[in-house]
Amino acid sequence: MERDGQRTRAGRPPDAAAAGAGVPLLAGLDPALRTALLAIAGAVRAAGGRALVAGGAVRDARFGLAANDLDVEVFGLDLAALERVAGGVAATQRAGAAFEVLLVKGLPLELVLPHREDGGVGVPPDPAGTYAEAIAAAAARRDFTCNALYFDPLSGELLDPHGGCADCAAGRLRHTSARFTEDPLRVLRGMQLIARFELTPAPETVALCRTLSPAGLAPERVFEEWRKLLLHGIAIGRGLDFLAATGWLAHFPELRAFADTAAAADESPAGDLLTRTGRSLDAFARERTGDAREDLVVGLAVLCHDLGAPAPASDGAAGATATRSFLGRMTRETALLDEVVPLVRELPRLLAVAPAPDDAAIRRLARDAGRLDRLLRVARAVLAGRSPRPFAGFPEGDRLLARARELGVDRAPPAPLVRGRDLLALGLSPGPEMGRLLAALYERQLDGEITTLEEGLAHARRERPA
Repeated sequence: MERDGQRTRAGRPPDAAAAGAGVPLLAGLDPALRTALLAIAGAVRAAGGRALVAGGAVRDARFGLAANDLDVEVFGLDLAALERVAGGVAATQRAGAAFEVLLVKGLPLELVLPHREDGGVGVPPDPAGTYAEAIAAAAARRDFTCNALYFDPLSGELLDPHGGCADCAAGRLRHTSARFTEDPLRVLRGMQLIARFELTPAPETVALCRTLSPAGLAPERVFEEWRKLLLHGIAIGRGLDFLAATGWLAHFPELRAFADTAAAADESPAGDLLTRTGRSLDAFARERTGDAREDLVVGLAVLCHDLGAPAPASDGAAGATATRSFLGRMTRETALLDEVVPLVRELPRLLAVAPAPDDAAIRRLARDAGRLDRLLRVARAVLAGRSPRPFAGFPEGDRLLARARELGVDRAPPAPLVRGRDLLALGLSPGPEMGRLLAALYERQLDGEITTLEEGLAHARRERPA
């Protein structure tokens, strides 16, 4: 398990010494989490085992991040013994019958057993109590050296069998061992780690990634790495560049087309659409709100806004179709797609908006986009990525959004004043004629001709079929 810490500063540390030193892992923990960790580690040690914080939390500490949750790898105990020992100091439960994982109830703390070379789980007791060989073997099965770090909460010792600290200090992403190839998802994990920590991939890691394919990966796992990229990436463009360098853009044909399509000649630097999209995503990252759902919807729309190129820039329909295809292969969350696709479809329309659109145009844009506040966030990020000069803002969009707020349509389309039940009360029968009348009344409402239910009903009486 790996969850994401919260960055205490933008970008990776400015020098090698900062990354090499990191911050004390325990110092930034929630007191309850720290107390539970130390109690469990002490109980494991008393039983002849060793409990070490592993992976993401240790890595994050090297980059100045506070740990929000912990994976603790336990050596020298089997699952039954671990349950007994940990259960003596904290309430635990198994993550599932088929998993050798214990969850500490009420806390973001998981206890796991290392896998052995023979395919078993858990390592036998070590009379010396160091478990050096077992730790080195467990670390070799991890993806990148920055994730192959262990921390002993009792002694404060940092264990680094594969040079992860040096790689963190150098801002380098390097695979741990040849076992990297056991899970092709690690390529996408590399994409998001590069973006989150502004890393440079080692050439040998890029070469190894080029031998892998996502064939057989569960779409949900693939989408999770894209989610992390958008919600936690600082230099998202770097992540896309990594996909290009590894040849993995070929597995995402809509994005592959980016790399083959030149951006507008007046852009500086122009490059291709992939480069331009990367700049827009970097701008989006600087303006994230911290609301995961809002940021994910907007980030996906920024990622997808140029899909469908080289269709005419005014044609949002091609982009909408390509977006639904691209995202639909990774997630079955249709509600998410239904929020993202209208933003992609209506973005060209927003960017072409007159400096002072009338209220009817604003209402119609709100109807078609769903959320004007999100659409404006997408537009600002896109324009920041396209601008040949430092981004000066989007004043026309700001004025549009301000007026939309006054009209009450910035976060939702205008609600129809007249509904089917109102026409039924007038004696109309359900059917196509009622549908056409409702649509006509809604259009009048968007035009501002109908502002109350009573006005709508008056129009309905006049326009009802004979």
